[in-house]
Amino acid sequence: IALIIDDVGYSLKRIEPFLALQIPLTFSILPRLAYSEQLAVKIYKLGHEIMLHQPMEPYNASINPGPGAVYLKNSRREIEKIIQENIEQTPLVSGVNNHMGSRFTESGEKIKQALTVFKKNELFFVDSYTSSKSQAFCLAKQIKMRAGFRNVFLDNSPKTPDILVQLEKIKKYAYKYGHAVGIGHPVPETSKTLSQFLKSNRDKFRFVYASAIAVHWS
Repeated sequence: IALIIDDVGYSLKRIEPFLALQIPLTFSILPRLAYSEQLAVKIYKLGHEIMLHQPMEPYNASINPGPGAVYLKNSRREIEKIIQENIEQTPLVSGVNNHMGSRFTESGEKIKQALTVFKKNELFFVDSYTSSKSQAFCLAKQIKMRAGFRNVFLDNSPKTPDILVQLEKIKKYAYKYGHAVGIGHPVPETSKTLSQFLKSNRDKFRFVYASAIAVHWS
């Protein structure tokens, strides 16, 4: 099981309970925030994996995906420039997953342009699957880069019983397919519920970084 903690970059305090879980975790860092670079270095030094949480255009135009986002209106050159700057400003990243992006990942042309930049930087990609029509994972395979996809969101409902239901789904995916990827967020309910989950499941599964599940499609 690979667990990715998204939306990192606002506060060290938010991720401290996750670091205390003492399992491999992949932290996906939003670019260009006040603590993005500092947190990337700190988390990496503590032995965890770092990903870039690349903001992409959502369908809801009233929602701002944040600084460093890419949009359908961007040219190929603009997409490359924006993403390259995000990578350079977020040190030690080994992979990428999309932040929002329901509209962007449905565009085969634009997501392929973004994936090409990731591949050029030798980064793996995990499709967060914010849209059921996302073309990101399929196109990542097509251009023969290391890629995987999210099976379960842990905390769309930030309540312990609901998070536990989602963790049970991860267990079923892992038993059925041999591996599973879950995405959560740095909120207290998620870290507390994960701690509860680990008490009875730590020895039943091998917890790994997202890179261990991202397959090289050659």
